[in-house]
Amino acid sequence: MKQVLVFATVIMPVVAALMEGVKRSVKLPKNILPGISLVIGLLIGAAAYPFTDMDLVLRLWAGGFAGLAGTGLFELFKKRNGVTK
Repeated sequence: MKQVLVFATVIMPVVAALMEGVKRSVKLPKNILPGISLVIGLLIGAAAYPFTDMDLVLRLWAGGFAGLAGTGLFELFKKRNGVTK
C-alpha cells in the first residue's frame, strides 16, 4: 500500500495540471469535474507502466487516488455551482 500512495503522490501534480487544462479549455458543469479527474487519474495510472514495476491494479488504485486528490486541491475552497469557463 505504501508503494501505491507514493506513486499517487508522484502522478497527482500531472493529473491536477491536466484537469486544470480541461477546465480552462472545455465548458463543463462543475459537478462532473471530480468524475473527469478520476478518469484522467485512472488513465495516467494505467499508462505509467514503463515507469514502474507495479501491477495494473495497483497503478489503477494510485491513479484513482491521484485523480480524486487532484480535484480536491483545486475544488476544496471553491463553490461548485455553475459551469467552468
